[in-house]
Amino acid sequence: MPFQLIRQDITRVYADAIVNTANPKPVVGAGTDYAIYKAAGKTELLAARQAIGDIAPGQAVHTPAFRLHANYIIHTVGPVWTDGSHGEKDILRACYENALALADKLHCQSIAFPLIASGAYRFPKDEALNIALSEIGKFLLNHDMTVVLVVFDSAAFALSEQRMGEIRQFIDEHTVDSLHRAESFEGTCTISAFDMRERRMVMNGAAPQNLGDILRSKGKTFQERLFELIDASGMDDVTVYKKANIDRKLFSHIRSHKNYKPKKKTAVAFAIALELDLPTTRDLLQRAEIAFSESNPFDLIIEYFITNRNYDIFEINAALFQYDQPTLGV
Repeated sequence: MPFQLIRQDITRVYADAIVNTANPKPVVGAGTDYAIYKAAGKTELLAARQAIGDIAPGQAVHTPAFRLHANYIIHTVGPVWTDGSHGEKDILRACYENALALADKLHCQSIAFPLIASGAYRFPKDEALNIALSEIGKFLLNHDMTVVLVVFDSAAFALSEQRMGEIRQFIDEHTVDSLHRAESFEGTCTISAFDMRERRMVMNGAAPQNLGDILRSKGKTFQERLFELIDASGMDDVTVYKKANIDRKLFSHIRSHKNYKPKKKTAVAFAIALELDLPTTRDLLQRAEIAFSESNPFDLIIEYFITNRNYDIFEINAALFQYDQPTLGV
């Protein structure tokens, strides 16, 4: 599971490494720093931290995790927000880059981050989130590691107001359109897709198919169509499953099972990775007996991003997370 967003107290998360937003001095700070010292064992952790000494902003060091459910605590010092013109963004990027590099050096298979600097250091939450997603995304394109972004509560997590406004408007407009269509068809006779196909065949002078003919001429499976699209994209398998936020084991399982039936979030993740348009996405999903609904927030959020040709799976997952929807891939 390459990337996950969860709501949890980071001191309760199981991971090889837990990231602490540390004080630059070897003292117990506030917020996440205080919570980690308290859970790990203040005396032991403070002694290990004092042995390291001062930490520069953006730097990352490690200590044992003591009583936490981890092997290591990676300490990194985030920037104090002033106005954004004092190198704060570069320092925050360095925090994630250096912490991830250190976790890789320590042979960690998993690492859990808080949203660095977004609390007591007053870094704007939406910008802090954008930087976190960007740096984690760049790392995961070239590394196999589970990276978890841990959010304590809804107040600690925010997309930009512009993005949230656009998504809300898209959902509202499509919900209204759906209601209008439902009202306009209320009380009218409906025709099944099968009946419509039979009518078209008669109009074209062809004899209706019997059930045996239909079954023999069925289309490609989800797996067959997926790998056809992958071949057409020019991307290799590794690039595709990483862009889809899918782990290698699941991808191998899909490749070896012709009749594999994915969960909706898995099928959609591949559509995002392959940057499919909306008709092609719907076609791929239908081959797994999955459909989009005009009243489902998950489906509407996906449609919003595809319609706007934004295929950043990390940003999409952040939006889904904000709306309490399942995230893609994992």
